[in-house]
Amino acid sequence: MDYKKILKTKSSRAAVLNLLRFVPDVTMLKLQYKIKLGRALNYDNPQRFSEKLQWYKVNYRNPIMHECVDKYKVRDFIKSKGLESTLVKLYARYNSIEEVEWDKLPDSFVIKTTNGGGGLNVVVCHDKNTLDINELNEKLQCKAKKSRYGGREWAYYGLEPGIIVEELLVNSENPAAGVNDYKIFCYNGHAKYIIVDTDRYIGHKRNFYDREWNNLHVLSDCPACDREIEKPSNLDEMLSVAEKLSEGFPYVRVDLYNNDGKIYFGELTFYPWSGYVQYSPDEWDFKFGEDFVLEKF
Repeated sequence: MDYKKILKTKSSRAAVLNLLRFVPDVTMLKLQYKIKLGRALNYDNPQRFSEKLQWYKVNYRNPIMHECVDKYKVRDFIKSKGLESTLVKLYARYNSIEEVEWDKLPDSFVIKTTNGGGGLNVVVCHDKNTLDINELNEKLQCKAKKSRYGGREWAYYGLEPGIIVEELLVNSENPAAGVNDYKIFCYNGHAKYIIVDTDRYIGHKRNFYDREWNNLHVLSDCPACDREIEKPSNLDEMLSVAEKLSEGFPYVRVDLYNNDGKIYFGELTFYPWSGYVQYSPDEWDFKFGEDFVLEKF
């Protein structure tokens, strides 16, 4: 079923999910999994990575996760790990969009809500002089209030909305492309796979590598890059950072930027793509799940 043909806008889909909040988590996840991936969810004995993420949403309840997914509070978590040097410069933090002092911000920046996950809560501003403040206000106001109950992603439950403004990292070799985003799959403190998102603003591409930088030639919901992505000279340091941040979690994706040889923290993601990605070859859905050990917490 192509649900997007029936519910054509994100707002309409969000409205339906909100109406269905009374449906038990497991029932709802089985329904969404079937609709989005076209197969039944093996919830009782999950083997696929995508299946284990659904189980993880319902059963893993580590309170520190709330701090880790809050875009502002996670900065304290990063500092507690001795990695303050990886934090992107913070210009300001506000309780609401109405508080933003636009005249005090630099010409370029990244503004995001603190209580959301993924790119949906982020607006990149390259030139403040061309920014439509009213349109931006409307977008961020909506995102700040956005509920995560639709995907039943427990880590985001109960987060207080807020706004932060950070430095915009610029790719010195190709400013229009944006900096590479290294998404590192970590299992109980061990970094095993690196997913690289490149050319974010000029034709988003994604490659999958192992920790030795062998291209795995995996496809997901984003096209593969048409060229080999150069291995970072400080890859070992990046993996070390990811492993420090992932200690104690059965699974977490650690997102890092590597700009002109300096490593920056991006975010911690416990439910990447909400677990609704079809990998090709399909065997990789199982391989990504092999080290994801589930226990009765």
